[in-house]
Amino acid sequence: MNNIYNVVAYLCSYIINTCEEVFFVHYSCISKSEKERTRNIIKEYLPQLFSSQEDQIVQLTKENLTDSFFEKLQALILKLTNTKDFFATTALIQTLDQALANLLLEKIGELEHDDFSTVLNTNRELTGVGLLPRCSCEWERKHRLSHCYNRMDNFLFNMLLMENSILGELIDKHFFLPKSLFPHFSKTKKLTIAATALRRERKFTGELYDKDTVQYFKIVYDTDGWQEDNQLVWNKIQEASLHQTDIIVFPEILGNPETVTFVQNKIQSLTEEEKQQLPSLIVLPSLWQNKQNTVTLLNKTGQIVYTQNKQNPFRIEHQGSGYLEGIIPSRVINILHFEGIGRIAILICKDFLTTKYMEQLMRCFKLTLILVPSFSTGSYDFRQTLDLCAHDDCNVVWINTCAAIEKGKEQNFEAIGAVRKRISRKDDESHTLCKMPPC
Repeated sequence: MNNIYNVVAYLCSYIINTCEEVFFVHYSCISKSEKERTRNIIKEYLPQLFSSQEDQIVQLTKENLTDSFFEKLQALILKLTNTKDFFATTALIQTLDQALANLLLEKIGELEHDDFSTVLNTNRELTGVGLLPRCSCEWERKHRLSHCYNRMDNFLFNMLLMENSILGELIDKHFFLPKSLFPHFSKTKKLTIAATALRRERKFTGELYDKDTVQYFKIVYDTDGWQEDNQLVWNKIQEASLHQTDIIVFPEILGNPETVTFVQNKIQSLTEEEKQQLPSLIVLPSLWQNKQNTVTLLNKTGQIVYTQNKQNPFRIEHQGSGYLEGIIPSRVINILHFEGIGRIAILICKDFLTTKYMEQLMRCFKLTLILVPSFSTGSYDFRQTLDLCAHDDCNVVWINTCAAIEKGKEQNFEAIGAVRKRISRKDDESHTLCKMPPC
């Protein structure tokens, strides 16, 4: 069977690569007569896309996607491209986006059973765009970013359009979470997230070294006290479970080589009923090892959902000289998808503060929730970046650690963490930002 998503990807690529930005501005204000003209052209070739009485778009099924349907669709596309009818081509893309809504919801159910998901279209390399079902989000506005960016995906509501030109050298991996993962959310439409600063003590040292012409630092963990530290992590997880927490987030660097296994073993020792009380997702404290700064994400059964590496190295000052965090970026970004929540990403400390990188992910994946574990000597830069995300309908949970406080710089710790969430026009503005008090 022909791949309908390949056709949509081709059409999107055609418009993106052919039309200037002003086209999207003009199309957003299409006249009623032009809208009727474009619809009539589509109806002439594909009348089955419209109901006979109300002229509404009909939902396609797998049975509708016959060879005859694709022949007519290809004939229509040939006509539109030969005449350079960009308005009608975009209208066709919108029509297919709406007609595929039910099939895309079915696809989400299928993708929930995969370890990770690839895009729906097989011509991504050729077209430069990838398509996935777009999970809805309770707090995301329907016309999100339409006043900020003039782009093709402003006119898509059921498909997530990802442009390779925006993604750049990054490699995206996608995980569609099962509906059963957030039982409380399905009832309340609210997500409860716990964040903990964990502890005051640093159980590691930063070693400085030179390589070629650049000065670097690396993290070297103490070799004792791991059992006690990991028990503290587990205690925090259990405490979060008492409050019916959906997600718990720990800070950066405060893990150790045994943390993941320790927590997994603790989870496996529980009964099935006890496991169900745990947070659905556990963002463990990151581990600095082998030139990687890595967060491990567990689900409530102890399985590793994915590991996320830090991409942008932090820079420190020591005795008047700069030292760069000695990590090797993996270029892999993992995106979680959940119907009603949208798209979630973990950005480790400097990844969140690197505005160009953060906005690159925001634009490419239309993120709706960012989790930010950090180890930072201050809070000012994080608070500034939080507002950028709220403007894009993206909620943020940021957590720092008391272990990052430096003597003489206590005033930098106005907050140890914060939650920035988008509110509606009717809500109290004081609810947009919730700051965690310092240690």
